[in-house]
Amino acid sequence: MLRNGLEPWHLLIVAIVVIALFGSKKLPDTARALGKSMRILKSEAKAMKETDAQESRTDPRA
Repeated sequence: MLRNGLEPWHLLIVAIVVIALFGSKKLPDTARALGKSMRILKSEAKAMKETDAQESRTDPRA
């Protein structure tokens, strides 16, 4: 049944459902908002990693 995961026709069905739910006019705005959210998430995760790295380099007894 799901021997190899998603096949091309699965993706086609998902695309048709998404277009039917959101409409073709809202899809570019939705994609843009999703991309912006992903960029913000990446930058926040990077900032958290940098903060953790700085804290681990400092002397805890200071």
